[in-house]
Amino acid sequence: MDQKQPGSKNCFVCGRDNLVGLKMDFYSTGSGQTRADISIPSQYEGYPGVIHGGIIAAILDEIGGRAQMDKLSRFMVTAQLNVRYRKPVPSKTPLIVLGQAADRRGRVSHARASIKNEQGVVLADAELVLVDIPESLFADVDPDALGWRVYPDKET
Repeated sequence: MDQKQPGSKNCFVCGRDNLVGLKMDFYSTGSGQTRADISIPSQYEGYPGVIHGGIIAAILDEIGGRAQMDKLSRFMVTAQLNVRYRKPVPSKTPLIVLGQAADRRGRVSHARASIKNEQGVVLADAELVLVDIPESLFADVDPDALGWRVYPDKET
């Protein structure tokens, strides 16, 4: 069964209070697997009808990191993001975003991410290298103040 992952207040990709953000919902779909469904609005286009590459990279970065989250208290930063733009990612079109955890050694993790259309064609994909943020940096951080929690599903 899919389990909804937490979001935050200000994150560009998942933040609920970010006025210009994507407000994406993410779901754990299995061990080390994450999925999100989105139709990206035209305000994020680089060219008419085509989503800007920076937005695509941000989405791939987010879902790749989320695939490696095995507990809510572990946060990571991306040390390397290698994106392949295979086909134009269209705006206002249903898309499937997938993340898959790969190996982990000490504080360093690897993941893969992709954006596909509904027919399963890969439009963009990425490989990530992620590094744990030391827990000492979060010792005084209140997750509630960040808005880090599972938000209700959007009404359709």
